[in-house]
Amino acid sequence: METESSGIVVGLDIGTTKIVAIVGRKNEHGKLEILGMGKSESVGVSRGVVSNIDKTVQSIRTAIEDAEAKSGVEIKIVNVGIAGQHINSIQHRGIRVRNSTDEEISQEDVNLLIEDMYKLVMQPGDEIIHVLPQEYIVDNEQGIKDPIGMAGVRLEANFHIITGQVAAARNIYKCIEKSGLKIKELILEPLASSEAVLSIDEKEAGVALVDIGGGTTDIAIFQDGIIRHTAVIPFGGNVITEDIKEGCGIIRNQAELLKIKFGSALASESQENEIVSIPGLRGRPAKEISLKNLANIIQARMEEIIEHVYYEIKSSGYENKLICGIVVTGGGAHLKHITQLMEYVTGMDTRIGYPNEHLAKGSTEGITSPIFATSVGLVLKGFEGQKDNKVEKANEVVTHSVKNKGGFFDRIFSAGQRFFDDKDN
Repeated sequence: METESSGIVVGLDIGTTKIVAIVGRKNEHGKLEILGMGKSESVGVSRGVVSNIDKTVQSIRTAIEDAEAKSGVEIKIVNVGIAGQHINSIQHRGIRVRNSTDEEISQEDVNLLIEDMYKLVMQPGDEIIHVLPQEYIVDNEQGIKDPIGMAGVRLEANFHIITGQVAAARNIYKCIEKSGLKIKELILEPLASSEAVLSIDEKEAGVALVDIGGGTTDIAIFQDGIIRHTAVIPFGGNVITEDIKEGCGIIRNQAELLKIKFGSALASESQENEIVSIPGLRGRPAKEISLKNLANIIQARMEEIIEHVYYEIKSSGYENKLICGIVVTGGGAHLKHITQLMEYVTGMDTRIGYPNEHLAKGSTEGITSPIFATSVGLVLKGFEGQKDNKVEKANEVVTHSVKNKGGFFDRIFSAGQRFFDDKDN
């Protein structure tokens, strides 16, 4: 089988610590069946941004080959996540005056309004990645979620617009192209994660998704079923590992293992007399480390990350409207007592988010780990794109790019094409 085959979508999560490719399809009940998963260590990505193209390409190929072997699917087209400190979001209102009230508002009217948003002037070097409608206004009638079929002359909408650096997106494009693949859609990672771990009811009631990855912590805030705020904090699990390495005087691999096996986000939960012995290097004596001291190091850094998260929640203006509180996912969600610390710092109800909301029964147990929330979400977003008629055929998407995304994908595609054409010549 090939990825162009009907109903098969591949999500590729290019993370700071790992690269994951997941192949999935929907079953007759609308649930996601995982056909195969490939994983490799990420060595060319720093804080969510590609820093070494050749190393990233090598890691992508390893993950893709692994996924192909396990799924029996030849992967050619992928949905890719984008994150990093360069990601920003703004609110903007768009207005479109129609010619007559006799004709109903159509999908084309909505699409033209969205396309206008892609023409907004951004800071130099920035481009619009996503334009997300929040609510529509028809002839001053507020709070309309779907205006199609209504009569009216003046169509307005409040938009949540996500921007990112052109260079960062172009580097992702180059990595995918050099790996022998093509991008179907570039998706903001917190949006993908939210698709995998949040329910419709939670988005309606109000919830903040916090995805703690290796290099970044991604935030997406929903209320009344609408995306209200997004942010990317340039801290993640890797800074905790570095702190342990410095604080305990051990090498990085030992620090990472120590964090995973014995780490806790609450020092008060560790006993003074609990000691772990770390083997010495090249015949040197073993080093004894107090788990209480380890937890103190982790808690100090985690509190800093959570304070950043809480600042973003407060600055969104929705702090008191999030009935469902916070959902924590990503690799950082595995840290012991993370929910208790999150609740202590923010005062908000917190749970761990597992990407099993939309998975079919019998899915590989490992896939339901919070680590794979973004990867599963990228596959789900791929199906959502097909449902919303964003794509007709996979090949067509690659050739003409996503039409309602204006200049961003066209420019990225043409620039990437010129790069490889020049290289061939």
